[in-house]
Amino acid sequence: MSFASTKSLLFMCVANSARSQLAEGLAREILGERVRVQSAGSRPSRVNPFAIEVAREVGVDLAAQASKSVDTIDPATVDTVITLCAEEVCPVFLGEARRLHWPISDPATDDPSLSREERLARFRTARDQIAARLEVLAALLDVPDGPTGEEFHASVRVKDLARSTRFYAWLLGGPPKEWTHRYATFVRPELRTNFVVVVSDGKELHHDTLYHLGIAVADKAAVVEAYHRARRGGFEVAKPPRTTWRGTPLHELWLTDPDGNLIEIYARLNDEELAGKPADLEPTFLVAT
Repeated sequence: MSFASTKSLLFMCVANSARSQLAEGLAREILGERVRVQSAGSRPSRVNPFAIEVAREVGVDLAAQASKSVDTIDPATVDTVITLCAEEVCPVFLGEARRLHWPISDPATDDPSLSREERLARFRTARDQIAARLEVLAALLDVPDGPTGEEFHASVRVKDLARSTRFYAWLLGGPPKEWTHRYATFVRPELRTNFVVVVSDGKELHHDTLYHLGIAVADKAAVVEAYHRARRGGFEVAKPPRTTWRGTPLHELWLTDPDGNLIEIYARLNDEELAGKPADLEPTFLVAT
């Protein structure tokens, strides 16, 4: 489900005093003018002074905000509702908006044993948890079109190949399609999954020895298109599209995710392409580099 169409957010909790007020102010700061932001509650009260204080610590001013009843919100002005209740019953919002639930513990408390700093710490925790979720939402607002995957591939290192093969045969509902002394490959078409366990036997494990994540696409043209989409999206290309012949012949593209993990986008060769296998088995690049 794409978030690109998100134009208006409504944050809701019971009192519209702390969590939803923090979310409203933080969202304006993080999302900017891309999204209209509102907040409301089922039993509105006032903006909690501790919420104002901890928001000010990160440069967000809640002074102009006020608690509002959800009944005052026009459903036509909202396309996404985010509820923040954890222990309480969340307010009900009538309308056709998309609904997300971010359970955040209520930082407000009447416990007289808590010091001012302890109360502030509770509000800072709520503030930081909401801000982190908003950062993810902000990153999802402009995700470009990606490749159309036909299969998900993953491989993991294991200490004991036999024991791990037994476990994943149980988990995935059947034995591996094939195995060697170094790996076992599970293929589950109904899950669109190709999963490999690779033994950690002291040899180097990297993308050439099946330690990575990836998705299969339809054909060579889809691999090349994925390359151009990745470039347009600003994603890091580790190796440009090429046809490889050693091992399993594939059209493949290697990307690097933000944490440095290698991601393969690949397509299996058809019979005509397999017939063109070069004698030297050297890879053939598919785009000018």
